[in-house]
Order: sequence, then structure tokens, then C-alpha cells
Amino acid sequence: MTDLIPRPTDRDVAYGIALGLDPPRTVPARLGPVPTPLAALERAVLPALRRPPCLVSFSGGLDSSLVLAVAARVARREGLPDPVPVTWRFTEAPRAYETPWQAKIIAELDLGRQWQILQAGDDLDLVGPVARRLLTRYGQLYPADRHLHLPIVELARSGALLTGLGGEQVLAGWRRRPGSLRTRLGRLSAGSRRAAPDLFPWLRPEARRQAWRTYRAEQRAEPHRLAGRVAWHLRRRDLTMAALSLAAVAADHDVLAVSPLMSDGFAAALATHHGRTRSPSRPELLDAIADAALPPVIAARRTRAALDEVFFREATRELVRGWDGSGVDGSLVDVAALRREWSAWPINAGTAALVQQVWLAGLSVAPGLPDLEAPR
Repeated sequence: MTDLIPRPTDRDVAYGIALGLDPPRTVPARLGPVPTPLAALERAVLPALRRPPCLVSFSGGLDSSLVLAVAARVARREGLPDPVPVTWRFTEAPRAYETPWQAKIIAELDLGRQWQILQAGDDLDLVGPVARRLLTRYGQLYPADRHLHLPIVELARSGALLTGLGGEQVLAGWRRRPGSLRTRLGRLSAGSRRAAPDLFPWLRPEARRQAWRTYRAEQRAEPHRLAGRVAWHLRRRDLTMAALSLAAVAADHDVLAVSPLMSDGFAAALATHHGRTRSPSRPELLDAIADAALPPVIAARRTRAALDEVFFREATRELVRGWDGSGVDGSLVDVAALRREWSAWPINAGTAALVQQVWLAGLSVAPGLPDLEAPR
């Protein structure tokens, strides 16, 4: 499966974000009535539940909570083993703290005995020990935080993994008013995107203008009604690359990775039952999907965790402090400008992929370090 992993282009790495759309996919015509969105999600999680152990990457956020609640509901109705929520806990990352919400949802779903908690300090740094295992085996993947799921995939070996991937786009990717642009672009995972020309200060002027033009063209093409927006989001390169890279790494470990919020059945159900809605809020849409069949806490408003403190730790600090200017595409990246970005801490989150590119470039030339493993 490693030869099927989509690779970020030089521009994706330099920009820190994958822009553009994939060609439209041909979806088989559906026979019979279209199920409700909740019923479509229940169908989407069933293949994973039928391949135990079925782990759920559970952060406590809205999307992973919805997937976990639906999986628990289906497992109990079908007489299958309960899903196993797996949660990361981070030291020295207060903005990533979601323990109260996690505990509340786990208690509501009665999954406390199954719940597995993984601990991380510097482990999940962009070029820390977990990322290095993934980078040396697969090379650079998109998104730059793909290594977050590697230990969970390893726990799920010969089983399945459910994720909330796609929820931030399909359920919440509505155009916002200008504001907080730098923070939005800086998020590592694929998500709703806004930008401004000065958000790429490490790029050469022409590359910066091209990134902005590409983004603006994509933004202007965004549909307003839910049906069109769901289809549009599912064609976004950043989202499809994220889903394919996770699926390929999982398959390499004999794990079935399922992201039910990105399934064709769920997209069709949303389009059929709510497709004419214009820009509903995320809680409104989640309430409509739950249809009073899931605990209210699942769709309750909560503060979104910020994971920059998890990925930018000591290993990244050491790498950028000693950077000699090599390892990046000089036709796109202004080395002097990037050096300025990396001279302060924390560094600009949009340069995360460049951090990994520089580390990989040094891997093949540094004495005593292994070359990249051949794909298996």
C-alpha cells in the first residue's frame, strides 16, 4: 500500500497547505430511498465494528464524539464488541486539554472500561520519535501531523480504526468573516481555510502571490448550500490526501481505516435531507443528524483544542536552531525569510511541513543515520 500513498508536492510543502480540488468522482446511483444521515453513519461504521478490535481515535471534539456515539449505538444493537476509544493526553500543552469533555462523553456512553489513554510529552514533536518512525518508513506525508495516528494504528493491528476525519469540513467548513486568519492557516490538520497574502512570509514573492491567487480562486468557487458544499469539500486535495495517507498507513498494519463522515452514503444523506440549507451552524447540523437519538452532550458546544503545543517541542526547536539553510526548495522558499521565521519561538505553524522536509533531507546525508526504508 505504500506505493499508493499520495505525496505532497513541492508547493504543498512550501505553502504548508495543499490547495486545489481533485476531479469529480463518479458515485454509483443509489437505488431505493436515501437513509437519514444518522442511519447512513450507522451503515458506515458497521464494517469497522465487524472487524474487532475496533478502535476509535477519540479526542473529545465534536466529530470524534459523534463517531464514537454512533459506533457504540450500532455495536450494542448488533451484538458486536464495543468500540475502543483511544485518547492522547499531553503534558505541557494546556491548550490541548480536553479531559473534562472526554470523561463526560465516555461516562455518558458507558465506555470507561474500554477507554485507552496514551501519554505524550515530546513524543509527538514534528520530528520527534514517533514522527521519525513514520518519516523514515514512508517519507513525507500529508498532513504533517499524520504521525499522531501511528501508535493508534499499531494498537489496532488486524482490526479497524474509526476517525472523525472530514467532520471539520463536511459539518463545519462554512465561509467565515475575515479574522483570525493566521491561526486558521496554521492548523496542521486539513481544515477550513482562510488566508491573506502576508500569511506566507517565508515564500519568495512570486510563490507567495501564486499561493494567494490559488487560494482565492478556490474560495470563490465554494458553494453556499449544504449539498454543494459537502461535495466540494470531499474533492479538496488536503482532505483526500489526509484520508488516503491514513488509509494506506493503516492497511500497511493490516488495519481497516474508516472515516464515516467522509463516506458517500453520509454525503448523499446530508444532501438529500438537508441539502438546501444555507450555512447551518455546526451545532445545528449535529442536532439535526443526531435527531434526539444520541445523548445531547455529543453535540454540545465546546472549545476546540489547539495542538500546536503538542507538535512544536524540543526536537523541532533544536532542528530549526541549527538549520544551515539546506533541504528546502529555494525556487519557492526564501531561505533568509524562513530563517527569520525560525529564529523566534514558537515558529510559524505553516512551516511544519518544511521542518519535516529539512529533517528528511539531513537523514540521507548525516553519517551514522539510516536511509529511508524501502516501502514494504
